[in-house]
This record gives sequence, structure tokens and C-alpha cells, in this order.
Amino acid sequence: MNSNSLQQHVNDPTRRNNILELVMTTPDLSINGLEVTDKIGEHQMIDFTLEVQNPNTMTQHKQVLVYKQANFALMKEKLGNNNYKVLMNIKNAEECYMILKENIATATEYHLPRKRIRPTNNPPWFSKEIKNLISARKKSYRKLERYQTEPHCQDKYPRLQSC
Repeated sequence: MNSNSLQQHVNDPTRRNNILELVMTTPDLSINGLEVTDKIGEHQMIDFTLEVQNPNTMTQHKQVLVYKQANFALMKEKLGNNNYKVLMNIKNAEECYMILKENIATATEYHLPRKRIRPTNNPPWFSKEIKNLISARKKSYRKLERYQTEPHCQDKYPRLQSC
């Protein structure tokens, strides 16, 4: 448990003199009011409160690489300047891999621009296409409310309503 940074919170026996029920968390989560209570069958019940932060309220910006603006010619030149044949004769495979990995990371750092993006509160399935369909539906509904007598507005909204 220690090697995975997990903490065990149940310290009292839950079945006879043994601790069979486990409540493990990472150090960033807090457990409050954990107590071993009434028996259910041969086991005792564990009652606790887990306090977690809503991930949608976190406003951490994320940095992403912008590949469209990358300078791949300079990156290729920087990576090509290393004499890998000499390295292969001097070092073992593990050391060569680490050197290559470090060279690629350095080249990426210098020649691939980064951009900060804001996190969205939308669920992962909420794509740009769905957002556009919802916007079109709202727009046609507003038109329908405004111009109820015009037939072209009355035809469009029912089609978009099913989206």
C-alpha cells in the first residue's frame, strides 16, 4: 500500500478479530467520521464520509502542444546533429534510449509552441457538433416564436427538435 501511496483507514476488526473490509484512499482525499458499526450477517458495517472536490469547479489551465505551428525542420536538424552511431558503440541500449528520449524532449520544448487552454464544464460527450445542433435548435425556436405565421419557420423547428 505504501508503494502506491495508499492509506488504509479501517483499524478495527470487522469480522471476529480480523480486518476484512478495507477503505483505502490516496493522501489527497480525506475520510471523516469512520467507525465500525452494526453487524450485517457476520461482518460489521463501516460508516464514513468521503470529502472530494468537484472537478468541474477546478479552474486549472492546461498546456497543449500546437503541432500546426511547429518548426519541424529545425527540430529534425537538432536531432540529426547527434552522432548516434558513436553513442551506440559506447553506451548500452538503456542509456542510448534515455539520451534519445532526452534529446526528443529538448527538441520538442524548443521547437513546438504551447498554448494554454481553459477547462470546460461540459461532459466529454458534449462535442462541437452537438453544441452547434443545440444552437441551431434554439435559433429556429426563437424565429418560430417571432414569426409563427411564416411556413418556412414552422417546418424547420420540428426537424431540429428531435436533435
